[in-house]
Amino acid sequence: MSKTDSGPKTKTGGKKAKSALTCRDKAVLIAQSLEDKKVTDVIVLDVRSVTTIADYFILGTCESQRQVQSSAEHVEETLAKKKVKPLHVEGLQNLHWVLMDYSDVIVHIFDQETREYYALERLWGDAPRVAYPLESKVPAGRKRA
Repeated sequence: MSKTDSGPKTKTGGKKAKSALTCRDKAVLIAQSLEDKKVTDVIVLDVRSVTTIADYFILGTCESQRQVQSSAEHVEETLAKKKVKPLHVEGLQNLHWVLMDYSDVIVHIFDQETREYYALERLWGDAPRVAYPLESKVPAGRKRA
């Protein structure tokens, strides 16, 4: 690479789009997008100290297969706006457990029965939970109770 090159290029010669999101920012954005779709029991786990496969796991529970599908689509759309695409998505055929691999962040969207059966939060119990700020759902001018 010459000194005038300013970074990696795609096969067509264009610049690769690089996301400005840190992996923690990505994890929080995913958690918030799941909350937007009324996914329950959303947990962000910092798994850096217990595994090398990812930095963060996000777990969430849906009430129906339709909610699993729409939540996965919403995560993908939200991150696409930030120029972040999943490396791989599994589970869209049966919609009991969708796994979305964003390299450093892995998203697990479950139906209730599957979440209880696999209990990933117990399996990864040594990983600290990450608190993340929720966007205020209170309209402007009104106070929270």
